[in-house]
Amino acid sequence: MKKALITGYRGQDGSYLSQLLLAKGYDVYGADRAGDTGLWRMRELGIEGKVKEVSLDLLESTNINYALAKVKPDEIYNFAAQSFVGISFDQPVLTAEINAVGVARLLEGVRQARPQARFFQASTAELFGSMGSAQKNETTDFHPRSPYAVSKLYAHWLTVNYRQAHGLYACNGILFNHESPLRGEEFVTRKIAAAAARIKKGQLEKVAVGNLDALRDWGYAREYVEGMWLMLQQPKADDYILATGETHSVREFIETAFAAAGIKLEWKGRGLAEKGVDAKNGKVRVEVSKAFYRPADVKELVGDANKARKLLGWAPKTKFNDLAALMVDAETKRLEGKKVKP
Repeated sequence: MKKALITGYRGQDGSYLSQLLLAKGYDVYGADRAGDTGLWRMRELGIEGKVKEVSLDLLESTNINYALAKVKPDEIYNFAAQSFVGISFDQPVLTAEINAVGVARLLEGVRQARPQARFFQASTAELFGSMGSAQKNETTDFHPRSPYAVSKLYAHWLTVNYRQAHGLYACNGILFNHESPLRGEEFVTRKIAAAAARIKKGQLEKVAVGNLDALRDWGYAREYVEGMWLMLQQPKADDYILATGETHSVREFIETAFAAAGIKLEWKGRGLAEKGVDAKNGKVRVEVSKAFYRPADVKELVGDANKARKLLGWAPKTKFNDLAALMVDAETKRLEGKKVKP
């Protein structure tokens, strides 16, 4: 029986990956922040209590080394991070401590305590920043535009360095936006899906969002964790992009999510004055707020996952419209007290 150690295991990706590995017969160990944050994901997936919890904090080297020596994992998946781009502008030092130096502590711990383990680092499309509208592949230059992206860039290159300098089996998964009903409500897609369902049920009047014109490559997180697992099953460690190759704006996601809730929107005004209006009754359902704009934003991100298609046999299956619809459906079922199958 293989052993897997997942940091940040109660987050969206960690939860789906835990479910996947348990189904494959793995002995799964998980580390996350204290408290029951994220346990709702485990409950919805039907795996609560099936992951063995260990104490591991990326801010502390001693407990990293102790956890690695105790668990002796065959595979390690690192999702632990300060994962909010906007917050990173307000907390750049903490973001660096967790996302950059924290990964250095973890990789050094692996090198010392478990060098035979296979290591996955959750990298991000935010590394590319504003590098034009062309699809990004594994050879595209990086140009990070936030403290979050800068911290992740350090972790990305350090993972490559430990592979090259120390011979670790270490991979980066450069993950473009991947969403699901298990997203935290701090993320715009979940915020929109939840708002659409609540407005439909008469529990909310409207929702405020930031830049409607931002273009992103959105896929389904459940499918992306399978790609992550496949990366660690290859004969040789390497870095791979996971993406759909399509872009859609935040405005499109809003339209699609509200349509799934039975609400047709019409857009009126421009810039900060733009509003999404219910076509049926004229009520304002979506407003734009400067508070949700980032100091330096990335206009467009779209990925080229051909390498993953060819070498891993991985490909996204869920279409954009279906992704938005399944997220709204899950939110509606939660409001109705029904069981959600994310």
